[in-house]
Amino acid sequence: MGQLFGGGALIAISLFMLVGFFNAGPMSAGASIATLLLVVGLPAGAGIALIRGHYSSTRGFAQRKDDLRRQTQESEVLQLAQEHKGRLTVVEVATRLALPMPTVEALLGGLHERGMAEIEITDAGLIVYTFRDIQLLPGKGESKDVLNA
Repeated sequence: MGQLFGGGALIAISLFMLVGFFNAGPMSAGASIATLLLVVGLPAGAGIALIRGHYSSTRGFAQRKDDLRRQTQESEVLQLAQEHKGRLTVVEVATRLALPMPTVEALLGGLHERGMAEIEITDAGLIVYTFRDIQLLPGKGESKDVLNA
């Protein structure tokens, strides 16, 4: 909010200076251009930059908020997958996490696109998302050094 107020104040100052510039006495062309740029252009440019910064940071905040929400939901999906031995359906996720079906489909689709889940289909036509890494977690106690594998 401070950026918005400061930007508006700088633009108001530049407009005030513009009125003063027009009421000033005669000057040479070079002095007129330099004065105009310095007393009008500089505050106006800084004011516009502050206002743009305010609105771009607001959009950035909203994007970060959406990213955090998606990451939290993906984490909950992975925890649920662990409870279900690495196999989930859209309905299971939607009912357990109380999310709308399109949101769940987008979450599971995103996990599939990044290679974290595979899509399988049952004979009855049910789509099942399989998380191979989660299915292999019980074997982590048998891990070996990479050079000894």
